[in-house]
Amino acid sequence: MHALTLPANGHYDEMLLQSGAIRPHYQPFASWLHAQTPEALAKKRAEADLLFHKVGITFAVYGDEAGAERLIPFDTVPRIVPSSEWQMLEAGLRQRVTALNRFLWDIYHEHEIIKAGLMPAEQVFANAQYQPAMQGLDLPHGIYAHITGVDLIRHSDGGYYVLEDNLRVPSGVSYMLENRKMMMRLFPELFARYQVAPVAHYPTLLLNTLRHASTADNPTVVVLTPGPFNSAYFEHAFLAQQMGVELVEGQDLFVKDDYLYMRTTVGPQRVDVIYRRIDDAFLDPLAFRADSMLGVPGLLSVYKRGNVILANAIGTGVADDKSIYPYVPDMIRFYLGEEPILHNVPTWQCRKPEDLDHVLTHMADLVVKEVHGAGGYGMLVGPASTAAEVADFRERVRANPSNYIAQPTLCLSSCPTFVDSGIAPRHIDLRPFVLSGREISMVAGGLTRVALKQGSLVVNSSQGGGTKDTWILEGQA
Repeated sequence: MHALTLPANGHYDEMLLQSGAIRPHYQPFASWLHAQTPEALAKKRAEADLLFHKVGITFAVYGDEAGAERLIPFDTVPRIVPSSEWQMLEAGLRQRVTALNRFLWDIYHEHEIIKAGLMPAEQVFANAQYQPAMQGLDLPHGIYAHITGVDLIRHSDGGYYVLEDNLRVPSGVSYMLENRKMMMRLFPELFARYQVAPVAHYPTLLLNTLRHASTADNPTVVVLTPGPFNSAYFEHAFLAQQMGVELVEGQDLFVKDDYLYMRTTVGPQRVDVIYRRIDDAFLDPLAFRADSMLGVPGLLSVYKRGNVILANAIGTGVADDKSIYPYVPDMIRFYLGEEPILHNVPTWQCRKPEDLDHVLTHMADLVVKEVHGAGGYGMLVGPASTAAEVADFRERVRANPSNYIAQPTLCLSSCPTFVDSGIAPRHIDLRPFVLSGREISMVAGGLTRVALKQGSLVVNSSQGGGTKDTWILEGQA
């Protein structure tokens, strides 16, 4: 029997109550675990590592020696969520992504939310992610973010909170799919004990979403990748293969007579939809960064004529900027006339003098982030930092306040995880993937990321985090 380490006092653990009792939805798993020997489980984990290596599920870490590729550590204790919780999360995600798409349409058209005084104009128009080229451009169905990854955490009060919205090129869905395949292969007997909602149909939902984005009768869809040196290249190739569409680089595409074409062995083929995994700045060297070798010269003009769809649309980054995040609850009320189902984490905006004073005074207790930051970089976790690190970061914030926001150090929920010493609680988050097409759709669950270092709150794979399979139970409260 594996002894389960109790969560720290005041922490919310997904499996264990503070007393050590097992939460009801984890009891079948706990009884199964009780019957396993440490040796058998260690063997299964080694088998998982070997299989992931064979499939090539790696993540390139920039700055590593020679761009070394690593496995994202996979943990074999699943994160299990009752169906009633998922129903609430799903409703909240639908509401949030609907409002974000409405906001994007508005800021590139009528500016109603700014006219209503709910958001300062400079927050939008001076934002580095705002693209003037999109102003007044009508997109089919008014959809800007076809694929959204919303990062959720559960706090010590047991409630879920949205940590951030990812509307540019959210990644990680391939790990969600491969983690499920791995668990079913290694532990088929566990799936006999649980009715777990499937995730394998995600590529079909994604392809349907991309096809719906176009007004063409039988649209040709491609996945545009920066190439094999990108950290998420495995995912680009995986999704193209799963959807049965071509994986292309910028050099495989060209513009002619206001249409976009792909070079093929049987001649040019017109392209109607690009699922792009390249940032705005690199898409078209004639319109954005002139030194980009990754994009397609003339792509923007084809896009503005409505002859190709980009998923996600150019300029969606405004809505996932951390300085815009505090306004999402207001967007939901303004555009939908509803109260937010999912709550934001309280956020101080350092561009506001009174917020800046608070942050500078209490920095040692806060998490401070760059508004455009991603991947766990450019941030300070106050309680885990030295006095010198806090002092250094304080000067950075003081020098450029509008570049930073701050949040309380939330206690992310934990989940039992295999570590060197046995099974111990480690902090987790959850990234569901929300697809906006003819309707909003998502598979039940998402990618659970886990901070493998004891006490760490940084779950990003680029910072040494791992992943778990996420089980949404069907038909169970």
